Amino acid sequence: MKKLLLMGTVLLGTILTGCAPGGGYVSARLGPPPPPRYGIIGVTPGPGYMWTDGYWEPRGGRWYWVGGSWRRPPRGRRHWVPNQWHQDRGRYRMRRGRWE
Repeated sequence: MKKLLLMGTVLLGTILTGCAPGGGYVSARLGPPPPPRYGIIGVTPGPGYMWTDGYWEPRGGRWYWVGGSWRRPPRGRRHWVPNQWHQDRGRYRMRRGRWE
């Protein structure tokens, strides 16, 4: 039962993460994002999956943690480039993770 619950959680996270637009930018005036959260990744759901790290995202004037998930590259031998934060004119901008 625990394994089934874990797989369902991972699948839901993958679906929700996959709905976010890739390669776009997110901007925030909240100051720098908090340090990343660390935890147990678990076992890959199958061959060809890669772990994509979680990240902080600004929502409604607060920081919201978006958990990592197992994802498959859209095609070929692509690799995951994680989210990248940088400061730009007093704001923090995040370039969303993407496959390259």
